[in-house]
Amino acid sequence: MAAKTVTVTLLKSFYGRLPSHRATVSGLGLKRINHTVTLQDTPEVRGMINKIAYLLKVED
Repeated sequence: MAAKTVTVTLLKSFYGRLPSHRATVSGLGLKRINHTVTLQDTPEVRGMINKIAYLLKVED
């Protein structure tokens, strides 16, 4: 059984945001606007996504 994945795209700039939100963006591996990464769908990753959902586009 393959692990579930989630695709995350950074849509807005993280400059001028809270330091913890900036750290969360880099923790997800996002580097610039329109950068997309595919991550394993774990509770830890979902928590990070929920924290900065206003900056992201998420596709299951």
